[in-house]
Amino acid sequence: MDRPQLEGQTIRLRSHSIHIENRELISITGVKDVGSFNESEVILLTDGGGLTIEGTDLHITKLDLDDGQIIIEGQLSALEYDDIQPVKGSLFSRMFR
Repeated sequence: MDRPQLEGQTIRLRSHSIHIENRELISITGVKDVGSFNESEVILLTDGGGLTIEGTDLHITKLDLDDGQIIIEGQLSALEYDDIQPVKGSLFSRMFR
């Protein structure tokens, strides 16, 4: 299947989905960037908007921004979408300049 192109560039079409297992593991697709993270909060930019995940002992066990996927383990307590965009330039992009 051919992907749409814009001025010679291939555009990736991704869908945004969330799968939670036992409030201890969350798998998210359609992730564009990680704004920030620590053991109690992960802030993401997704195809569905800004997403804040709250909990305890949160750890990112997989991150693949090329495929738009993240897996987070820990005790999940809340998910909240917002219209606020994370700070430009993720932590990872600032680390690997």
